[in-house]
Amino acid sequence: MSQMLHLVRHAQASFGAADYDNLSALGHRQSEALGTALRHQGVRPDAVFIGAQKRHRQTWEGMAKGMGLQVKPTVLPGLNEFDFTGLLNARFADGGAPEGMHDDRRAHFRTLRDTVLMWQRNEINAPPETFAAFTDRVRKARAIIGGTDAKTTLAVSSGGAIGRTIADVVDGPADQMIGLQLQVKNCAVARLVISRNGTWLNGFNETPHITAENEEEMLTYS
Repeated sequence: MSQMLHLVRHAQASFGAADYDNLSALGHRQSEALGTALRHQGVRPDAVFIGAQKRHRQTWEGMAKGMGLQVKPTVLPGLNEFDFTGLLNARFADGGAPEGMHDDRRAHFRTLRDTVLMWQRNEINAPPETFAAFTDRVRKARAIIGGTDAKTTLAVSSGGAIGRTIADVVDGPADQMIGLQLQVKNCAVARLVISRNGTWLNGFNETPHITAENEEEMLTYS
């Protein structure tokens, strides 16, 4: 029996705030709108998994409201994002950080891309987590989800973990992860078919909650 996994990136968090790990007011609206859109598509997960971060739980709570579901999620810390703030700080521990690295979106993501590539090449001293450890926990989380008897599953995660997952599934090189990560929209859905014979990508970066009428408000990346 195959399983369809709906892998969702969290809704808009609080970029530039003291605590990024909370949904913005728009993020709460996005998550509920996605849940409503998935309900209209007929998506009814038999099992739900979320990372251990607040934005993952908050996204699922909004989705559950939109889907009309009362499903208790299983928490898998393997779905958590890597510590991008800690990683950037480790890279620039001796100085040289670009201005606005943590609060200007353009500067942040440009610097993050280069930093992740360095992290993958083991060029950053004392990162908060090695790239190998990050990859291992993301793979283990996917194995746990795929090992259930559920026919339809849903998981809420973050851009880096999703990018690592998709790169794995399509057998892409490690550096493909950050390219995928920077494309993933808030509340975007990737669909994976998992069976005994392997895992296949069935859809990527889908946003059924975004329409021509609401795109200007609802389309966000952080």
